[in-house]
Amino acid sequence: MKPPSLAPSLPDIPICPVERMGLRELERIRLILRGGSVIDWRRMHFQTRGEVDNFLRLLQLDVSRPYDEEWARGVLAEAVEYLRKTFNYRVADAVARPEEIHDLFLYASGVKGSPRHRRIACVVLKVMHVIQHIEGRDLLFRLPVSEAELAELIMERVLGVAAEMQAKGLPIVEFAHSIKTQDSLITKLLAKKDTVAAQVYDRTRFRVVTQKREDLLPALYYLTQRLFPFHLVVPGQTENTLLPFKSVLAENPHFEQHIPRLHLDRDFEDRENSGGNAFSGNTYRALNFVVDIPVRMDAYLPPPEEDTRPRKGRILISLVEFQIVDEETARLNERGENAHEAYKRRQKQRVLKRLSQGLVVPKRQE
Repeated sequence: MKPPSLAPSLPDIPICPVERMGLRELERIRLILRGGSVIDWRRMHFQTRGEVDNFLRLLQLDVSRPYDEEWARGVLAEAVEYLRKTFNYRVADAVARPEEIHDLFLYASGVKGSPRHRRIACVVLKVMHVIQHIEGRDLLFRLPVSEAELAELIMERVLGVAAEMQAKGLPIVEFAHSIKTQDSLITKLLAKKDTVAAQVYDRTRFRVVTQKREDLLPALYYLTQRLFPFHLVVPGQTENTLLPFKSVLAENPHFEQHIPRLHLDRDFEDRENSGGNAFSGNTYRALNFVVDIPVRMDAYLPPPEEDTRPRKGRILISLVEFQIVDEETARLNERGENAHEAYKRRQKQRVLKRLSQGLVVPKRQE
């Protein structure tokens, strides 16, 4: 019999209305809206130990347990060693060996220590972020778990949060789940320039529809508080034609006071090449983004006290796509050239043209 999951529980967290959101919430939302990376950040935004603990629990870590604490300390030690060995970087002892793991995040936020500690802690956390990804992906490939089993674990977590959102009164009209069929995967890969299966990010996908446009930000932020940590958004995989950052600022004037302290200037998105989906209609509007959802895999591993692996990570990360849209926009997205049937038709035409390129013999010209 497999042991139960050791996923830590999260305390009850209220819905954060937009008017109460500050710099911390704005930065986290912006990161998802643009598909950015925390590697570009220079400060965290934690104010208390409790906030850090909630964040770690969202990562599926309960550092009050010796084996979770030991794993986190191991990742910290590896990050420090990397910086010292590769760059001869001087990591202060207070950061390299904090009294609590929580202190590392408080240093990076400027709540504890000196400005020097903040800078060093930020650099260390960035390296830890990368190591966490490497270990989470490695565990995914090593465990005897099928894609179907993993999708079931993720669906259970996501739909649990969906029920929680509706119970708290968030006006969610639809929270639907889908998994791409084999035919859809083949077509999508053939339509991409790089036909690598690992680059299909939306095998597992969730669609969230809110009643009104003003409900989008509270729904999005609540997901980052209860389902996935904001920093695990996959960089470069966001398609945002619904909530441009400047529109968020224009629709919520109280955010203006935080503009001078943003990690990136307010015009940064204007200089980025957004690309977009070549098969969507010109008036199609949605927020699509991909996240790495952390999942504890205790049921597939020996008990912590019997675990003889040299690397004792128990959390893998699995790619999941989310689409968020309001109800009116969802209706408009199903009309004319935006309809899903038209999207699939354009995609299939591209694939057929690519498959037959140089192989179809032209008709004899008279």
